[in-house]
Amino acid sequence: MTHAWFDVSAGVAGDMLLGSLIDAGADLVTIQQTIDLLIPGAVRLSASTVNRGGQRATKLIVEVLAPDQPHRTWKVIRSMIADSALHEQTRSRALAVFHLLAEAEATVHGTDPEQVHFHEVGALDSIADVVGTCEALRLLGAETISASPVALGSGRIQAAHGDIPVPAPAVAHLAIGWQVSAGPTDAGLAYDNDSAHHLFPHNQPAPVATPGAPGELATPTGLAIIRALARICEPMPHMVPAKLGVGAGDKDFRDHPNIVRTIIGKPVTPPAATEIVELAANVDDMPPELWPGVIEELIDAGALDAWLVPITMKKGRPAHTIHALCPPNLEETLSQLFLEHTSTIGVRAVGHRRVVAERVWTTLTVAGQPIDVKIASRNGVVLHASPEFDSLAAGAQAAELSRLDVTQRVQGAIVAAGLVAGAEFDRLGLDIRDAR
Repeated sequence: MTHAWFDVSAGVAGDMLLGSLIDAGADLVTIQQTIDLLIPGAVRLSASTVNRGGQRATKLIVEVLAPDQPHRTWKVIRSMIADSALHEQTRSRALAVFHLLAEAEATVHGTDPEQVHFHEVGALDSIADVVGTCEALRLLGAETISASPVALGSGRIQAAHGDIPVPAPAVAHLAIGWQVSAGPTDAGLAYDNDSAHHLFPHNQPAPVATPGAPGELATPTGLAIIRALARICEPMPHMVPAKLGVGAGDKDFRDHPNIVRTIIGKPVTPPAATEIVELAANVDDMPPELWPGVIEELIDAGALDAWLVPITMKKGRPAHTIHALCPPNLEETLSQLFLEHTSTIGVRAVGHRRVVAERVWTTLTVAGQPIDVKIASRNGVVLHASPEFDSLAAGAQAAELSRLDVTQRVQGAIVAAGLVAGAEFDRLGLDIRDAR
């Protein structure tokens, strides 16, 4: 699996994203040909090397060859993309981006996404940025995508509806649910390219109306691409980088490089935590039917394990102790869940060290059904293997067999596959997946 991580901590725009992907190795000629499938002869792409804040970067230039275009609706744009000859992955990703933009515009203006007219999103260079970025990700083999928190900017800008604060309405709507910041506080311009101040504010930063302020660091098009395609907001994930791309914005600030960085690589499973925290609380006044939901909440929030222990409290009262194991960085989050989802008024925490086996997965075919099997090992040697229960239950239902029957068959299949204590992975010839 190949993963793309966008560093948008200095801001984001559609041309910056596409520039970073071209810098990482996506073929510009192929991207141009892809855009021509949708809007033939309408735009010409080129790229140049520039310096932003002392760093080399690739600046994408979208030259509009047919400027007189109708104000398209989302319905029209959707039909254009859906009926095109774009690659399926590029088409589906581009549709997701424009759908998000349409919803943002409709929310801002109080209109129906199907009918809203917004010439900025229908503009040719915005189409080029969105479709080009989606195609570039495909060319680089990016199957999964994530991104950093995004800088939105500060101050006021001159927009189509007058002098407005940053973030502009569409950007503010698109930012809901994502980690954001204003960005660098001292962002005086060393150079400001006036070519950025044209009629397409969704695609390029609008003119700054507040002297000394950075203005708009995230455009609607750029942020919509991030929100539609990135599955999670996170710092750089555990991965083995293979390619790095740097895309430049139009402005050049004194104190920080106005760039988007893209890192392409293979994700790796982070090492198992050796330091963990055990949280616990005694509870004697909770309806018992609520406990399964509490444990589920803790697991969903990142607990490594959660369980109940029956206890007897003072005056012979029956009660339970709720326990959860977690990495130290989740202690506060899970403690809050203890307080919110149980009737306890206090949570105790104890630190532990643990030694864990390496865990991977494989799939065995039993009774004609695929059954996931978890394998525990150390130093390449199998310790034990066991079926994943949900997979086993689904296989039993599909095969119209009892779970007991399939359990017995799976155990036989595990032994037949050589997944016994002491076996060496390299000699088994199984299709192994990282722990999930």
